[in-house]
Formats: sequence, C-alpha cells, structure tokens
Amino acid sequence: MSKTVVIGMSGGVDSSVAALLLKEQGYDVIGLFMQNWEETDENGCCTAEDDFADVRRVSALLDIPYYTVNFAKEYMDRVFSYFLAEYKAGRTPNPDVLCNREIKFGPFLEEAKKLGADYIATGHYCKISHENGVHRLQKAKDQNKDQTYFLNQLSQAQLSDVLFPLQDVDKPRVRQIALERGLATAKKKDSTGICFIGERNFRKFLSTYLPAKRGKILDLSGKQVGEHDGLMYYTLGQRRGLDLGGIKGDDEGGRWFVVKKDLENNILYVSHGDETPLYSKSCEVSGFNWIPAKPEKNDFECMAKFRYRQPDQPVFVHIRSDGTLHIEFKEKQRAVTEGQYAVLYDGIDCLGGGVIESAEY
Repeated sequence: MSKTVVIGMSGGVDSSVAALLLKEQGYDVIGLFMQNWEETDENGCCTAEDDFADVRRVSALLDIPYYTVNFAKEYMDRVFSYFLAEYKAGRTPNPDVLCNREIKFGPFLEEAKKLGADYIATGHYCKISHENGVHRLQKAKDQNKDQTYFLNQLSQAQLSDVLFPLQDVDKPRVRQIALERGLATAKKKDSTGICFIGERNFRKFLSTYLPAKRGKILDLSGKQVGEHDGLMYYTLGQRRGLDLGGIKGDDEGGRWFVVKKDLENNILYVSHGDETPLYSKSCEVSGFNWIPAKPEKNDFECMAKFRYRQPDQPVFVHIRSDGTLHIEFKEKQRAVTEGQYAVLYDGIDCLGGGVIESAEY
C-alpha cells in the first residue's frame, strides 16, 4: 500500500516539481496551498489568487487532489507580530525562519495529518536523514540554493516525517524538468521579499504598521551629515537609500554606510569609506535550537553562517549554563546583525541556530 504525502504547494516551480517527483516515486500525493496573508499588494493584486490558480493547473496536470487552507490569523499572531516588534526594537528580523517553524511545519503539519498524511513535503532545497529515530537536517546537493539556514529552528518532532524531494536536484534541472513536463510554473520567476507577503515597497509597507520618527544621521566623529526617515528602515552595512550624496564628495572615494543605530536617542551612525567599524570579532546568541541535540561538549569548533548565502565561516563556540552561546570568529565578520540568525554546521549537517543578540567589536 503506497504512502500518502501532503506537499505544501506555493504556486512556484520548486514545489510543483517536488510534487511531480513524489508522484513518480509512487506516493499518493495531495497538494495543500496555504494562504497566510489576506491583503492585496500595492498594485491592488491579490498574489495569493494567482499562486492558487497555478497550484490548480499543476495539480490538474499531475492528476492529484489539492486543498487550500487559511492560516492568516496564525501568521499574524506567530510571525508578523514578532516581525513588527523586532523592527520597533531597532533590530532586523528574519521572518522566513519563524514562518517555517510556526506555520509551514506547525499548523500545516497538523492540517496534513488530518488529510491522512504519512509524510509532509516541501520544495525546500535541503536534505533530511532519518536514522534510528534521529532526524538530521543536511545541506542540499545544490549548495547555491541550500535553504537549511531558513530551517534552523525546526524540532525533531517537526522533522520526523518530512521529505525534501529536491535534495539532490539543482535549480537548473528543476526548471528543465518543469519545462519538459509542461508545468504551468516552468518559467515563473522565483518569489522574493517577505515570506508570504511578497515584494513590496518596504518603507511604505512598514510605515502602515509602525509610525516612523525622523532623526539625525551622524558620522563617527559626531558631526551631523543628514536626516533619517526612521531607524526601522535601516540595517547594518546598508549603503543605499541614505541620501548622503554630495556630502564629503565621492571624489574622496568610498561610500556612506550604516554602522550603528542608537534607538534611545533616535540617531543613525554612518561611516564613509572605512568599513572597519562594521567588522566584529564575536557575537552573543540566544534561543538556540539544536538539531538533533545539544553537543556533549560546551566548547567546540565548527562552521557558521550569519546570513543566508554567506560562505561557511570557521568559529569557536562556547555554550553557557543558561543555554546562550558565545561565538568567536576565526576571522572578523562584516555586519553581523542583531535579530538575524547564527546557524552552525558540521560538514553538511546543520546543527541548529539562534538569534544574534549583539556583536562584539
């Protein structure tokens, strides 16, 4: 008797091909489309409607049943409220990480079980190893697309019945398969922007939820060089959108970039040309989620990423008695940002991740 897999279908090419591969492997496949955001985009379009239309087309071609489920309330309560609170606190959150833990492998998993799922699947680029009751999250064959960074908060229970059909398939091959099989999503561009909310004018979008407070932009000597539109709109290392052209002209070489935010005094600090203020030697990390379990030793060496697509960096990790981590960098790291995730690796194994609370310079 074949096993049933419920796959999260987004209306994109990755989940479409993942569903196709599962069907070819002999599974009974059911598509499940999540609607987690109910507002239209700035052009008045509800992108979820377009995406669901693509899910219908692909499901019809594959001859699989499909359902839709609305998790807008759960998304607002569990992901978006945190997203806004972090920006209000002057930090730069990563909602995609939280969305995976709280939605895609949370209520989605529960809904899939109601549909009789033996397994759930997604179009993520990563591998999973299930051995002796231990579930290891591992890097995908396509290192350029590997998405383990975004899954660093998943628990053993959430990973226990998961399949990642694209684990050994690279992105160009995914596109090729979609074209060969005539999938409606074959040439659809990859989604970017905030998880489930999509591409928008970020400042305009954020300003509808958080009041912006203008303030001074100072250089590191304390001299005012401009005005900012609200600290929440800026992130460490940012070069664009500072509107500081003409000050300390370009003839001197280098560009302005953000080096620090003073939330208490509503001041944005910038530097010109010299990037050394952005480089830190270590960071403090909280809320660490270990996959599959906390190491036996509290001090060890491994590799780390402090943002998606960053090459692995060698680090020394110290686990404190309260569970927080102190991570020292073998080489100084640029723009390690509060609110983002530090994710640890041992070879292809993702050891887990936690939130960067501060960086030491």
